[in-house]
Amino acid sequence: MTRRPIGYYVHHHGAGHRARAEAIAAAIDWPIVLLGTGLAVAGIDLADDRPVSGRFDGMDDTASRPAALHYAPVDHEGVRSRVARIAQWIATERPALMVVDVSVEVAMLARLASVPTVYVRLNGERSDAAHLEAFRGATALLAPFHLELEMPSTPAWIRDKTRYLPAITAAAQDHPRQDDHILIVIGRGGPPGDGAAIAQAARACPDIQWRVIGPVTAPTDRPANLDLAGWVDDPACEIASAGLIVGAAGDGLMGAVLAADRPFLCIPEERPFGEQRATARALHALGAAIMLETWPSPDQWPTFISQAKALPPYARKRLHDRNGVDAAATWLATMAATAVQELEPVV
Repeated sequence: MTRRPIGYYVHHHGAGHRARAEAIAAAIDWPIVLLGTGLAVAGIDLADDRPVSGRFDGMDDTASRPAALHYAPVDHEGVRSRVARIAQWIATERPALMVVDVSVEVAMLARLASVPTVYVRLNGERSDAAHLEAFRGATALLAPFHLELEMPSTPAWIRDKTRYLPAITAAAQDHPRQDDHILIVIGRGGPPGDGAAIAQAARACPDIQWRVIGPVTAPTDRPANLDLAGWVDDPACEIASAGLIVGAAGDGLMGAVLAADRPFLCIPEERPFGEQRATARALHALGAAIMLETWPSPDQWPTFISQAKALPPYARKRLHDRNGVDAAATWLATMAATAVQELEPVV
């Protein structure tokens, strides 16, 4: 008997959502189909719903938008097309479960289409009406971070509905650490790195080799100990090989740093609902990273590097689960099997 698939909606802002989805898809013992913008042949490729301006923060400025929605622009062809495509796929394939990573609107659409949903709940202060209604409508919530990184203000009913599954990322490989190498990681979700400021930091620490992966503006005078690598095929390998990581507080980078057990200087970027700031503050409080509010001045770097390298490894290790991907895959497969039994009871 053919098993009804799991649909996995992948948000297109940042790289972490897709990385999670692909890691789970590779590990799960259940048919799974990815749905999202930019997937090409990797799944169901949906029309782009972003504004013409290209700027996207997950909200729209429509005055008449219901409080239970974040992004519902009026007369947007991309939005109309993707809603129809998702609904058509649900009607045709009759999924056992929809995982939504992340979108309040897609979660509501799946629930309206009579599909059990698992909503991926990111960190931050998500007490607005839209998030709360998506949480209530979901069968379960998945938090891709450790319970100890949870915000104290999160209500008990949300915690009780949440399965905490840290380290949903590709398996880390063992690499020899180069303690005199610092890796700066610039992700897809924010602006390019400031090449001039990075060059100043490298000059302030001439005995350390600095390497940047991701987009960065070109400095006018690049020191010899600074390598600007751009996009790389295997960032996890780069992270595992470095002596210290500098970067933002997205779930993807945090998971890779914890998986590799590397010292971390964390500079959170502005995100809706304070997601990265909440994560960075919790990592700092637990001794798993040094949080920096802003990019340091050149003379501050030696001190911050020493502080990060002095953090105890156990503080990082306790927040990581080496079997995180398998645990997530097993749990979702069990959720799908349970849903099928409830939707199609034996008579």
